[in-house]
Amino acid sequence: MATAEYVDDDHTPVQRLFKLRIPSLMVGLFLGLFLSFVASRFEEVVAENVAIAFFIPFIVYLAAAVGSQTQTIYVRDLKTGKANFHTYLIKESILGIILGTFFSVLTGGIVMAWFKSYELAMAVGLGVFGAVFVAPVIALVISEILELQHEDPAVWAGPMATVVQDTVSVMIFGMIATAILL
Repeated sequence: MATAEYVDDDHTPVQRLFKLRIPSLMVGLFLGLFLSFVASRFEEVVAENVAIAFFIPFIVYLAAAVGSQTQTIYVRDLKTGKANFHTYLIKESILGIILGTFFSVLTGGIVMAWFKSYELAMAVGLGVFGAVFVAPVIALVISEILELQHEDPAVWAGPMATVVQDTVSVMIFGMIATAILL
């Protein structure tokens, strides 16, 4: 069975590193443009309450940070041979629920105190919960798929998981904000 070729920046020539990295970044470029399209679908809710726009980068960042932690730990364990996908999936799903709950309550309270708007606080809090809840699962699944395809998850997973997570986060927040505020 073929295994993924793991890149070693200490010994791999820059030209080879470029050739290994550019495909995932090009895919990310096009998926990033798709993300812009997805975000544009929520123009009506942003026009109704511009404060929604203030929280898009925050929600995207928080979900990406949670997913990045999962991905970094899992990819490290893949390389050492200690990773068990099913164990990670269960634990990271539980962790997503816990972190999502923690950050949604904290964020909802801050938004309520800041904007004095129950609806905005609910939209942001639930958006944070949804985005953070799915972040570790997305990072884990993408890393595992790449490993099964014999691609180096350290090269591909970051760009792929980031753009997928960003898109999912914007979709979750946009749908929740639309449902609550429109």
